[in-house]
Amino acid sequence: MSDTRSSTSSCCAAADEPAKARSADEVRQAIRESYARVARASDAGEGCGVEAGCCGVADDEQITMLMSTRLGYSEADLDFVPEGADMGLGCGNPRAIASLRPGETVLDLGAGGGFDCFLAATEVGDEGRVIGVDMTPDMVSKARANAERGKFANVEFRLGEIENLPVADGVVDVIISNCVINLSPDKPRVFAEAFRVLRPGGRLAISDVVATVDIPDEIRNDPQMLSGCMGGAALIEDLEAMLAAAGFENIAIEPKDESKEFIRDWAPGTNITDYVVSATIEAQKPGA
Repeated sequence: MSDTRSSTSSCCAAADEPAKARSADEVRQAIRESYARVARASDAGEGCGVEAGCCGVADDEQITMLMSTRLGYSEADLDFVPEGADMGLGCGNPRAIASLRPGETVLDLGAGGGFDCFLAATEVGDEGRVIGVDMTPDMVSKARANAERGKFANVEFRLGEIENLPVADGVVDVIISNCVINLSPDKPRVFAEAFRVLRPGGRLAISDVVATVDIPDEIRNDPQMLSGCMGGAALIEDLEAMLAAAGFENIAIEPKDESKEFIRDWAPGTNITDYVVSATIEAQKPGA
């Protein structure tokens, strides 16, 4: 089956506005509205104008499966989660690098419909716990319904921003996230919050979009590119500096050049892959 995508504009753009610099709150609100539309379209069984991509939702189950297997998930993973949990909203498989262990507490930043949370729950077991945080009420409602449908007693979902996590200090063993931190207009704050909620020795295991060179202003300020997980990507060296400033050690950011194949499909007809790529981001909070 071909994996052709249409423009992200019909679902992911906040509005047909000229590209211009926006305040942090304006960026957050535009992204929140975009993903609320994604959640509602998914519940209604609609494709909202995009067949797949970080900011879109597939309107065909086979297309969604194809997308997710390209990102590193197995068909068994996709069959395991409740229907509707996998909406194709990602750029990798953070669980593949997380090395989750039974009994651990996992926090998913930008949990969406709960896909990665439900897979993590099987690895941490009944003695473990998974917390998903998302700033979009529609997504949180969708994820909670999925958890109830799948009888995931060790998973909970909380409404909140990743810059201001609704999580206590030092209670999390592992933080995962899939193509979400690049959406934040205040990434240093995200990493500071991640550091706060991790236990000593806790770790980050993230899949995200990063910039390999400076992104032009016309892309960085484009509402479609911002909501589409591309315009807000930070340079690798800047991310390393942010993580170090937050207190993390053992920082490793590994670009995945093969990801350009699917990133190109997120913004067809553009040269976006000249600037961004998916990467794994790992770091650790110093031990006690």
